[in-house]
Amino acid sequence: MTRPYSGIWPVAPTPFHPDGTLDLDGMRRVLDCMIDQDVDGICILANFSEQFLISDDERETLTRLCLEHVDGRVPVIVTISHFATPIVVARARQARTLGADIVMMMPPYHGALLKGNAEQTFEQVRAVGEVGIPIMLQDAPLSGVELPVPLLVRMAREIEMLKLFKIECPQAAAKLRTLIERGGDAIEGPFDGEEAITLLADLDAGATGTMTSAMIPDRIKPVLTAFAAGDRQGATDAYARVLPAVNHENRQCGFRAAKAAMQEGGVIASDFCRHPIPPLHPSTRAMLIDLLRPLDPVALRWGK
Repeated sequence: MTRPYSGIWPVAPTPFHPDGTLDLDGMRRVLDCMIDQDVDGICILANFSEQFLISDDERETLTRLCLEHVDGRVPVIVTISHFATPIVVARARQARTLGADIVMMMPPYHGALLKGNAEQTFEQVRAVGEVGIPIMLQDAPLSGVELPVPLLVRMAREIEMLKLFKIECPQAAAKLRTLIERGGDAIEGPFDGEEAITLLADLDAGATGTMTSAMIPDRIKPVLTAFAAGDRQGATDAYARVLPAVNHENRQCGFRAAKAAMQEGGVIASDFCRHPIPPLHPSTRAMLIDLLRPLDPVALRWGK
């Protein structure tokens, strides 16, 4: 079965100056660095972009800047997640007006007590679908909202613009496999996420794409390329090379890893994260860079 969405679509980090203000020139450099790594698309304003630390005015500034700067060189996904459906719809309209290719959203949630149920999630995604832009639905533990496969299949079949599914829950491969089997051609873009920590199993389950961080997409993409070509051993070997760095990112660093790598490589001047996010411990950061150097990723040398 041919699925139109595939490849590696990393999340762009949001660079800040050491005083916490947006580094807009750095944002342009981040995008250029990612495109130079032959990514298939870019996602902005996601959790790994620190979207929860960015004001509404800054969101608009970043959305406009990113779409203008990328200028069609690769497709761009704009994350629009919010608990309030009118705000999600407004963000989707703005993204479409500014030229985004896809929007990404999590199910509605706000803390531990306010979580949308299955029908409320369906209604919110359907409302965004009426905007007329393709949607990626993000199934991540962060929301705490259960998205069972029957609900996802129903949404895929009844909401025309719901095209892509980013599955990064526990045992993602099993869920992807069941989703693809039951959803058939309604599942146009089965993706995984979570920094590619489960990528090989997810590809084996039928995933056609991945949304990683922007740390080493140039070194992760060969895993997808080899697997798509039927070279399972080549994919396994490529994955084995990157797995120590991916594991360190996933378990120790989170979204701070991509910024640390890009600062080390001269892409951005600072890896500052807004309070209350603490900086990486110097030893954790040093180990990350030590794990990355043998891979010689673009991010470590792009700005030098």
